[in-house]
Amino acid sequence: MDRSSARRQATRRKLYEAAVTLIAEQGFSATTVDEIAERAGVAKGTVYYNFKSKTDLFEELLRHGVGVLTGSLRDAADATAGRGGSSVEALDAMMRAGLDFIDRRPAFTQLYVAELWRTNRPWQSSLLTVRQQVVGVVEKVLREGIERGELSRGIDVPLTAAALVGTVLVVALDWQAFQPERSLDEVHAALSLLLRGRLAGEGDS
Repeated sequence: MDRSSARRQATRRKLYEAAVTLIAEQGFSATTVDEIAERAGVAKGTVYYNFKSKTDLFEELLRHGVGVLTGSLRDAADATAGRGGSSVEALDAMMRAGLDFIDRRPAFTQLYVAELWRTNRPWQSSLLTVRQQVVGVVEKVLREGIERGELSRGIDVPLTAAALVGTVLVVALDWQAFQPERSLDEVHAALSLLLRGRLAGEGDS
């Protein structure tokens, strides 16, 4: 990446961080481009140089954030596979990676979950696309586990993948909001027991 591209990526990251914080604090409609620029420490024109509109910025923010999450989950699964781990171990590592992502980016996670419930947004199609990216990584590991006989062939892959992703999101948000005294290790341990109790040892013989 050349110096100009690196600068632009750095500017976009600052705008993403400013936008996600402001929108989490006061909502999308109440947040102005002026406020985003001020929070990011850039001129208002810089926002429009990088994005056509506030809506475009928010849509790209969703793509960026979910892309980072998807990459973290994929890396966790690949690392587990690289050391010869099972599909359940890979799913467990992905849960840990998801919790770590949410712990570091709680404002983005709150926005993402909130937007999943809305159906009248101009970025709805983009949201569905990025949602499938996250769930798709989990589906891949589930299918591989079924093929290797580690998981039951009776598993509904799409629903199970969505349930695992949803569980991590909801539990992590509850942790952040109502049980902040708990450590990431504690939350992961509880989810790990749940995962292994439901999936481990259920492969077809």
